[in-house]
Amino acid sequence: MAPVAGLAGKRGLVVGIANEHSLAYGCASAFRDAGAELAVTYLNDHAEPYVRPLAEGLEAPIILPCDVRNAGELESVFETIARQWGKLDFLLHSIAFAPRDDLHNGLVDCSAEGFAMAMDVSCHSFIRMARLALPLMPDGGNMQAVTYYGAEHVVGHYNLMGPVKAALEATVRTLAADLAERGISVHALSSGPVQTRAASGIEHFDAILDHVQEATPAHKLVSIEQVGRISAFLASGAAAPMTGSTVFADHGFHIVA
Repeated sequence: MAPVAGLAGKRGLVVGIANEHSLAYGCASAFRDAGAELAVTYLNDHAEPYVRPLAEGLEAPIILPCDVRNAGELESVFETIARQWGKLDFLLHSIAFAPRDDLHNGLVDCSAEGFAMAMDVSCHSFIRMARLALPLMPDGGNMQAVTYYGAEHVVGHYNLMGPVKAALEATVRTLAADLAERGISVHALSSGPVQTRAASGIEHFDAILDHVQEATPAHKLVSIEQVGRISAFLASGAAAPMTGSTVFADHGFHIVA
């Protein structure tokens, strides 16, 4: 299938691939199909055997560890990009984390420590990425963060990730306003539910999938390939007039739920 948007000559950073089922991998594949050169990160030594072969399949010249909780790792990624490329055209933030007990308890029972960690990894790390990317985007660029419908509406068992993703979407809007004069667009990419490693941590996720498929107008679930093509469009020049949006890729579930 021909790419929906051209990214030839563009260079992008993808943070958040865990395996071949990851939304980040669907996006990375679409970026590469559209002609982009990619830098790809993996979480740690345990994740590397799953991610490195995918990154090599994407012909990524930069493959690095990046756990945003570890001091200096995110900075090291951008230092390597600056040294090897000298510029960056777009980035994708597709990471989220909450301690298991805090995620599985109701919001009223989540700990201060768990809430703070979820906010740091899932939201504030996007601000850090934006700040580090700025010197590499002197001629403009695009930044995207992956979000979910649970940011705007209560979703059963999503618990503390609801307010955390809501904060992420508010962060996207504020960054879009802050960076507009620099020619940098910022988007929240809101995917419908997909059976990913991250989603497996949500209780009764299979029931959520069944509900969404039944309620969605076309009774379809979105695929990582479909989400990827939308992400590639947002990173392209064709989407230049757009910024600050929460872009839904969910077959219309958000309009009926």
